[in-house]
Amino acid sequence: GSLPKWVVNKSSQFLAPKAMKKMYKACLKYPEWKQKHDPHFKPWLFPEQSQLPALPLSELSLQHADSLENIDESSLAESKEDRGEGSDEDSLT
Repeated sequence: GSLPKWVVNKSSQFLAPKAMKKMYKACLKYPEWKQKHDPHFKPWLFPEQSQLPALPLSELSLQHADSLENIDESSLAESKEDRGEGSDEDSLT
């Protein structure tokens, strides 16, 4: 299922800023942490350091957008119960 838009909007007002503050604090501590934890291991810069198994190109396949399943929900309308009372959308009508 999906969440009503008003739930997502309301929760993002509180959760997103809190998450960003936590991420900011963690980022400030990262250089010190990295110095203590294998500072020269950077597989994102040096792929030869990667410990993941390589995939042979023969096992990969291309998928074109026209072959993917398209689900069109544009004709569906949310009911008032789905949006909840006092939602932002109620004020638009």
